[in-house]
Order: sequence, then structure tokens, then C-alpha cells
Amino acid sequence: MTLVGAVARLKGLLAARPTKGLGVDDPQTTMLRRDIIRSKPFLRKLYREWYELILESLPRVEGRVLELGSGAGFFQEVLPSLLTSEIVAWDGVALVTDGRRLPIRSGSLRAIVMTDVFHHFSDPRSFLREAARCVRPDGAVAMVEPWVTAWSRIVYRHLHHEPFVPAASEWEFPPEGPLSGANGALPWIVFRRDRLRFELEFPEWSIDRVKPLMPVRYLLSGGVSLRSLMPGFTFGAWRLAEEALSPIMDAVAMFALIVLRRRPGTEGASEAG
Repeated sequence: MTLVGAVARLKGLLAARPTKGLGVDDPQTTMLRRDIIRSKPFLRKLYREWYELILESLPRVEGRVLELGSGAGFFQEVLPSLLTSEIVAWDGVALVTDGRRLPIRSGSLRAIVMTDVFHHFSDPRSFLREAARCVRPDGAVAMVEPWVTAWSRIVYRHLHHEPFVPAASEWEFPPEGPLSGANGALPWIVFRRDRLRFELEFPEWSIDRVKPLMPVRYLLSGGVSLRSLMPGFTFGAWRLAEEALSPIMDAVAMFALIVLRRRPGTEGASEAG
């Protein structure tokens, strides 16, 4: 059996049964993934850690916090005042909106937050311009996204269903469905590989923080597509194990916390440029 065949067989054996046979853009998939996250103790703890990392990075200024892609998550349990949104209507989501065209008053948001959403923007420039309009000076965009390292290249190419193309010359990619359209390497491309281009095109934003993290825990959780490989009570032990990998995190991380800060006095700068 070839390596590709062995990987495909392994993924089939580990597939989370509630989503087996459903397309990633099927609305039922998102609702089932919400149930999966809540029912898997290890994965739920991982999401909560993501939310807490994002919250700790937010500025203490006035304004609401908007979450993009709220459908399957539970960020609002951690931040009750959160304004939730999705690109299609889901139960419990306040706004049905596209991140590139937000029904939000200019300068009214303290922050925009998201987990595993930015890499689905087929036109990330439109989102960055719209976020700059809606977020107040000294506000932020904070996200946890896939990251490119020597280790993650192997994992995302062989064990993940989404496209992962670090060599893409452009930020844009052909639009498809809300979840099937993606480049998992996009956050790394924009905020690391093409950082100078980003800074020149978007002077409204400064890259406040990029923290690579989680080389193994997401794999052990099984994510939303595979069965969990570890019980929830082992989560703390695995977090300690990952902390021991801190000296080589740039080579082994699978995700990164990315925080952009809205510069004061740069309203409309990217349009003018």
C-alpha cells in the first residue's frame, strides 16, 4: 500500500462518524461540528485555550468585540458581550454577514476575533480594508490560524482536507464554498512571508504579535473531523509537553496566535495608497 493510500485509510478509520459522508459546505456539517466540539473534552479545552489567548491580547478600549465564523464554536460563553456572526444563518448567531462587507458603524468595534477563519478569505485584502474601517484606533484583529512550519507542512498536506499552498504567489484564490474555499497557508503568507508587502499596503495595521503554538494537541484532539486520540484529563500534561518544545516552536507549530493593532491617524490609508 502506498503512503497516500495508508493515510487515506487511517483518516477513514478515525473519521468522526456524525460528519461522515457530508460535504464541508453542507450547513448540517457546521451544526454537527458544534456538537462535536462540545462532546469532546480534549477538543473543547483546546478551543477554550484559544479563546483565552485571544481575549488576553485584546486592548482595553471602548467598543464591542465582533467574532467572525461563530457557527461551530462557543466563544460567547467566554465573552458574553461578544457579537457573533456567520456567513449563513445559524441558530444563536446575531449577524449573518460577510467579513468583507460588515453592517457595522465605522470605528465602533474594539476588536474583531476569529478562529480558523482568515484562511478562508479568498480576497483577504477586502477583509483587511473593511476591518480597518470598523475597528477603532488602538483596536485589534486577533485570530488563531494554521501556521507554516516544517512539521505542519507534513501534517496539513497529508492529514487535512483543506488546500495548503505555502508557495502560492498571490494572496487570493478562486472562491468556492464558505468552508471548502481555503488556503491554510494564507495567514503565514500574509503576516510572515509577505510581511513587508502587508505593511506597505495596510499602514492602518501593525503586526502586534505572532505566537506560533500547538504542534501536537490539535492532532491528539482529532479536531472536528477525526476521533479524539486522548481523553480530556490528559490535556494539561500535553500542554506541559508542548511548552517543553518552545525552543523549536518555529519549526514544529501547527497554529499561531496573530494580533493586528489598528494604528491611530491612518483612516483610509490603504485606499489612498
